Amino acid sequence: MKFSLSWLKDHLNTDADIQAVAAAMTAAGLEVEDVTDPAAKLTPFTVAKVVEAARHPNADKLQVLQVDTVDGRKEIVCGAPNARAGLTTVYAPIGAYVPGLDVTLVEKPVRGVVSNGMMCSAAELELDGDSDGIMELSDDLAVGTPVSAVFALEPVIDFEVTPNRPDWLGVHGIARDLAATGLGAFKDAPIPPVKGTFPCPITVKVDGDACPLFSGRVIRGVRNGPSPKWLADKLTSIGLKPISALVDITNYLSFDRARPLHVYDVKKLSGSVIEAGLPADTSDFVALDGKTYAVTPDMTTISDASGVIGLGGVMGGASTGVDFETVDVFLESAWFDPIRIAQTGRTTTITSDAQYRFARGVDPEFVVPGLELATQLILDLCGGEASEIVVAGEAPARKPDVAFDPAYVAQLTGLDVPHDKVETILTALGFGITKTTPWTVSVPSFRRDVDGKADLVEEVARIYGFNHIPATPLPAVAPKNGGVLTPSQARARTARRALAAFGYSEAVTWSFMPQVYAKLFGGGSDALVLANPIASELNCMRPSILPNLLEAAGRNASKGYPGAQLFEIGPVYFGLEPNDQKTVIAALKAPDKARHWAATGQDALFALKSDLLALLEDLNVPVASLQLVQGSNSGWWHPGRSARLQLGPKTVLAEFGELHPSVLKAMDLDGAYVGFEIRLDLLPQPKAKSGKSKGALSLSNLMPLTRDFAFLVAAGTASGDLVRAIKGADKLLISEARVFDVYQGQGVPEGQVSLAVEVTLQPADKTLTEPEIDAVSQKIVAAAQKAGAVLRS
Repeated sequence: MKFSLSWLKDHLNTDADIQAVAAAMTAAGLEVEDVTDPAAKLTPFTVAKVVEAARHPNADKLQVLQVDTVDGRKEIVCGAPNARAGLTTVYAPIGAYVPGLDVTLVEKPVRGVVSNGMMCSAAELELDGDSDGIMELSDDLAVGTPVSAVFALEPVIDFEVTPNRPDWLGVHGIARDLAATGLGAFKDAPIPPVKGTFPCPITVKVDGDACPLFSGRVIRGVRNGPSPKWLADKLTSIGLKPISALVDITNYLSFDRARPLHVYDVKKLSGSVIEAGLPADTSDFVALDGKTYAVTPDMTTISDASGVIGLGGVMGGASTGVDFETVDVFLESAWFDPIRIAQTGRTTTITSDAQYRFARGVDPEFVVPGLELATQLILDLCGGEASEIVVAGEAPARKPDVAFDPAYVAQLTGLDVPHDKVETILTALGFGITKTTPWTVSVPSFRRDVDGKADLVEEVARIYGFNHIPATPLPAVAPKNGGVLTPSQARARTARRALAAFGYSEAVTWSFMPQVYAKLFGGGSDALVLANPIASELNCMRPSILPNLLEAAGRNASKGYPGAQLFEIGPVYFGLEPNDQKTVIAALKAPDKARHWAATGQDALFALKSDLLALLEDLNVPVASLQLVQGSNSGWWHPGRSARLQLGPKTVLAEFGELHPSVLKAMDLDGAYVGFEIRLDLLPQPKAKSGKSKGALSLSNLMPLTRDFAFLVAAGTASGDLVRAIKGADKLLISEARVFDVYQGQGVPEGQVSLAVEVTLQPADKTLTEPEIDAVSQKIVAAAQKAGAVLRS
């Protein structure tokens, strides 16, 4: 939103300069983005008079001018066709920067004649006007007059309007807020009605939904032509190009009063009825920008007997637009449903000044007053006579009154604002106050963002000044024993470092995904579908992180980077209650299709299992106490190449393995993807550290020794269960146990399998004797028997 200083002073009686205005706006919560002074770049340029003009001795199309300038008489070479003796024009001295050419003038010969400056065109100064030659100014101007004074250029403020403050989209609304800050007196004169001299020949209809309120009138006998200088200058100052008086009046009121309007050429209308609402006809529509748009059933349209003639609140149609031949016009002022206008803008990609305002919600009670104001401007600038006003529908109700205790300002902000000052601020902003106990505050129609007393406190605080909020330090808090991180947070930090060290790259993905993917991973209930997703495909809260990692790995593979190793630590969602949100650690290995002499490279599943166990060790999880159970209870894992780690029969800490081929096919992925997920909340809390330091590595100076055992177990028995039982036989002496051979065949009963286990014994303080080794061996055999194994003879 842009406005000039003089435009602001149409509504605010103030002596403040542009910098003071910008400072007051910033203090009041208006985000000033830029303050530009177009006169500043024209400082070097002044008025000059051409005294003599002679043909250049070495060029047919150049002239050598003798020019009276602010620096005295100068000889200047010029190629403009209109350069002549007696011309009053613009002079640029040596050293001046010419913005339209992006050059700085230097003294140099032009075909053998030195030019001591330059005569400038409008384009070279980035001014409006004829650019076929140098500028032609009034002969009344004195030599040396600054060009900035000739064109009455003034500074312009550009600021960002927040979506909740559509009243700031008009200079009138900005002036109201600045007046409340004390910058000046607000000019809010009543708008007198224009009495109609004849019945309006056009009737209007609304549907009450897409268009709750529509008003208009016919003005006949107008003379549409160029706008007067004051109006053209205002529009030009904010970057708008003047078109014609009728169009410029509607553009002016959009920026002056945040009141979009539209004018139709009556002779181009079909029939005598204009309807505003959802379309009965959805044929294509040609807009004023010359483009054709498809009309959908949910758009707000303006229609006559011929069909759609405009997208309500967005853009008018080319078929009924006004031009310099227009004599009779129908002037429209309406209030459209903001949601539909916003949707229409997204569908058509149109962001007109009207659409921008209607989508945020213009003042519904300024429909008819805005029509009256535009009528008077048309009569003043274009002549004619106005009909009576026709109105269909009614404005939406105001926001309800707010019960407000002024003491709430101090309670919420700490600001000690006197109650009479609170009243002054709210009244200046347009609120009505009835001093009951508590106060009853009525909300003006242009402030549809105010819903309660907290909003009123914000209004008081921003006008009174946020800089007055007392700076009170927070109370000192003693440092917490053991650090500020919770065990879960500390484990998440440890997991990040560990997985990064293992070669995984951390991913940060959305907490939502397509519902169809969520259903593949045990989620996707309608209760977890988002009402307003940021994208149509990201419409459901995720039950697992793995689908997001799979998508990321798939994108990498499609771009020529297979074999991605990714991890993420974040939330998953199983329901709507707070306890249904859990934190998990997920990791994924994508297949690496690099060529290998043995056709198949390293088995990624076993590497993943190694990473998982190492990670749990780093997280102080008692890995030796965990049960490794083949298969998974979840349908997205491959039934023959997956497993779970359990602490007891019910608590599943982690699942890992290869993803099910049907899941990968549904996600358009190819190959064997392996991964794991750890429930961070289910991991047992680490035991408190003893007073003895464990910082130093403890190594025995005695050699370890190994013993091999062969056990018969039922086919299908998990070898990990047997290894765990053996390691638990003597935790002080047994440092390691591993399966090194699996045998089925002659000598092994049917239905059984022989597992050969190597057990490593590590003495701590003395060399083991043979009886001591035998005693440990007996413990190992006994522990294996409890696990269902029999020593093979």
